[in-house]
Amino acid sequence: MKLALHQGPSPAGDIDAAFDRIETLLAASARAKADMLLLPELFLPGYNQPEAIRALAQTPDGPWMAQVSRLAREAGCGLTLGWAERQDDAIFNAASSFDANGDLLAHYRKIQLYGAERDIFQPGAAPPPVFRLAGHRAGLLICYDIEFPQHAAGLAGRGADLLLVPTANPAGFGHVPQVLVPARAHENRLTVAYANLCGDERGLVYDGGSVVSGPDARPIVMAGRDEALMICTLPDSWDKAVLSAQDRDYRAV
Repeated sequence: MKLALHQGPSPAGDIDAAFDRIETLLAASARAKADMLLLPELFLPGYNQPEAIRALAQTPDGPWMAQVSRLAREAGCGLTLGWAERQDDAIFNAASSFDANGDLLAHYRKIQLYGAERDIFQPGAAPPPVFRLAGHRAGLLICYDIEFPQHAAGLAGRGADLLLVPTANPAGFGHVPQVLVPARAHENRLTVAYANLCGDERGLVYDGGSVVSGPDARPIVMAGRDEALMICTLPDSWDKAVLSAQDRDYRAV
């Protein structure tokens, strides 16, 4: 399986610009024969955009997801991204995965809200989904979720071997992609793809450091602090000898 991961600036409430970038990134990912493109948290409409989120959040059957589906289908590449979802009076920090035919594979509402997110969003109540993706069993988490071991362990216990994690990790929290993401991958014997923003959004500086970490806790690819589109090939299986650390069994239970 080939996975594309984009690290870039937030669209900052500019929906037209966001969709232009999605179309461009999907085309580039498709040329590289990627099966899935992973974008950061709240790519629609932007992370540090409380007014835009309240005003623009949409339902899953709204025009945003219809356009995402169409762009994935036209490019022939799957897409996973974070977005602001509305249901009645509640707003959720959500993520959705579409396949290369534009069909919805999975939808998830962030459980672990961080800081000021609690002033805007309601936490999700449903467990993270597990779904089939190009020979893998994938799961969805969003940003802060990955810092809580039970979420990754729960997905691994349900058969996931790949976690897709849109994120908006600010500067000062570099230990998350450098330490916690590899730890989640290693302790659960799976691969974690963690796509962050970079740059400055209304005074909030993002740390970059997007990474795909294998079950051996080593990065398959890792970005610095600048914009990047990374393409990597995930192995169908990992050498069991590599994964056995001092003959101890760390499998999630």
